[in-house]
Amino acid sequence: MKNKKIIGKVMIILAGLVALAVYYYVTIPAINLHSTGTWGALLLLVVILLALCIFRQLNAGRLSGVEGGNTPRFNLKESGLGVKVLAGVLVALCLVYFVGALLSSPFFNAAKYQRLLSIEEREFTDDIKEVDYKTIPLLDKDSASLLGNRKMGSMVDMVSQFEVSGDYAQINYQGKPVRVTPLTYASPIKWLTNQKNGIPAYILIDMTTQNTECVKLAEGIRYSKGEYLNRNIYRHLRFRYPTYIFDEQIFFEIDEEGTPYWVCPVKKFNIGLFGGQTIGRVVLCNAQTGECVDYAVEDVPAWIDKVYSADLLVQLYDYSGILKHGFWNSLLGQKDCLQSTNGYNYIALEDDVWVYTGITSVSGDQSNVGFVLMNQRTMETRSYKVEGAIEDSAMSSAEGQVQNLGYRATFPLLLNIADEPTYFMALKDGAGLVKKYAMVNVQKYQWVAIGDTVQECEKNYTELLNTNGIVSSSSDISKSVTGKIESISPVVLEGNTHYYVCLENKDDIYDIDMSNTGLIQIIKYEVGDNVTLEYLEGYGLHEVRGIK
Repeated sequence: MKNKKIIGKVMIILAGLVALAVYYYVTIPAINLHSTGTWGALLLLVVILLALCIFRQLNAGRLSGVEGGNTPRFNLKESGLGVKVLAGVLVALCLVYFVGALLSSPFFNAAKYQRLLSIEEREFTDDIKEVDYKTIPLLDKDSASLLGNRKMGSMVDMVSQFEVSGDYAQINYQGKPVRVTPLTYASPIKWLTNQKNGIPAYILIDMTTQNTECVKLAEGIRYSKGEYLNRNIYRHLRFRYPTYIFDEQIFFEIDEEGTPYWVCPVKKFNIGLFGGQTIGRVVLCNAQTGECVDYAVEDVPAWIDKVYSADLLVQLYDYSGILKHGFWNSLLGQKDCLQSTNGYNYIALEDDVWVYTGITSVSGDQSNVGFVLMNQRTMETRSYKVEGAIEDSAMSSAEGQVQNLGYRATFPLLLNIADEPTYFMALKDGAGLVKKYAMVNVQKYQWVAIGDTVQECEKNYTELLNTNGIVSSSSDISKSVTGKIESISPVVLEGNTHYYVCLENKDDIYDIDMSNTGLIQIIKYEVGDNVTLEYLEGYGLHEVRGIK
């Protein structure tokens, strides 16, 4: 009888361990007291053991109310010591978890939350230089997805086995803003038949030219989100770093040679058990070989662009702005309380990717008091006092210019045009295709310019600024270049003759409109002649305003 009891207890323990092992393999929680997954695993183990003990004792006849036809029920007072201990452990775990969560909350730690993010006041025109049209990212994630799927559809050797992942991370690659995303297996069956060689390619989209490339790899991506067993990137990381609490968002990036990596931020909790999350470390995993390198967050290589997710940075800013005078003020008086607007975008600046979002009061008015830029690699945050319309108002203003067409505006970028803070956005039709572009002055959002191309939109906007006295003439924002003519070609556009001029060692094309009589002297020049051109910078094609 005694042996049966021992065997029964051993079986209960083994069953609990098996259940815990299955839970660990499926959910892969970090073994760390700051991890809610760890607490969930402990609670699950105790609940399973408790249930098995109760079931065993019920079968052993420890019931009350069996006689007389009453329904059997379990009585804790009549249960064995093991059940009572497990019940006590369960209550204690729940109590510690909820007390820990409460003591980690902003209610008790408003000042600590408010100081998580350091914000530096800066001048807009000092940091945001006048727009370089080669670096304007024209594509949002939805538009990039359309291009990626279209490109994948043309890859007849892969389209039946793979599909495009939805990552589309924006990074800087070889000095250009691009979006990059890996392919993934089209189904579990396709995974089974292809996983030996891995995923053969990734999609690379130039956000300035919209050129979309399917980059084929000599060695496949063997570690990804699309794997099901040990090569699943989350499971691979967990087995290598069992105590690390990885952020929910890990990022697919490529280095300057095009090698694919997973950038995996590790959470750091600065307040109590579960509060004040930032990033403490970063694990860089080679997507082809699975090799991992562990960095302190301050030592991350400069080519990596994404360490802090945009959502985390925006949340940290909101803590800083809303909790300025404590928790109760954030709910009641709301004195000096500021928050981010309801969207964000990305800006390529200083070879890093920065999150841009506007700043507005918590009262819900339709104006910005400024905006912030937050570096996704370093968490550096810069604040700019530029009053004007919130992004939603600017988007509505742009949509109003084409309301007969029903186009919808994307969330805007912030540009510097003639030292004027300017919202730039694409206007898309119902199918998600970009049809026009719009520029809206931040401080006077009724000033709107529309164009079928970026160049036309910018030209219309600068003329609008000139009309309203912001610049005295379009030449005030023109640039000058001197060089030897490499090629000169006449073309006819809408019935007017233009000369397209290329200069040696320059990638740009200079457009000379012959309807402007002041530019007719270009016919005197030939290939090899030196020339000085005054031009208005455009997107790849610059409008010449003067010739010397």
